[in-house]
Amino acid sequence: MTEVDVEYLARCVELAREALEAGDEPFGSILVDADGKILFEDRNRVAGGDATRHPEFAIAQWAAANVPPVRRIRATVYTTGEHCPMCSAAHAWVGLGRIVYATSSAQLSTWREEWGCPPGPVAPLPITTVAPRVVAEGPVAEFEDEMKALYEARFRP
Repeated sequence: MTEVDVEYLARCVELAREALEAGDEPFGSILVDADGKILFEDRNRVAGGDATRHPEFAIAQWAAANVPPVRRIRATVYTTGEHCPMCSAAHAWVGLGRIVYATSSAQLSTWREEWGCPPGPVAPLPITTVAPRVVAEGPVAEFEDEMKALYEARFRP
């Protein structure tokens, strides 16, 4: 994990905070090319009723339409939460490169259980279980407290 990785994850946390302030689930993601340029960024948009509007899924769709395959594999997706199975599969099918995430699906599942939340509708599988050839790095300890607080603000009953 580099200092640059941490800076990109910090931007993802800002996007997650924006999502929460807009009444949505606190997740944010960015796509960065091999030269360090942010190509696309988004936040969760599931509050409108479409539970597939995850920023990681939006990145995969955008990249498929706008980035040549040779550039996709050299790009990195930074995100606040480890990809769900839907987003992991989209990432792999589109041929994106490395994923760096601040918090894991296992962490979020544990916290949700602590708060008395029902489990999500999809199994919290690790990225590499769904997409075994994808390089995934995380969680990143320095974001744990901040992300837990954002998740708690949204999910705790």
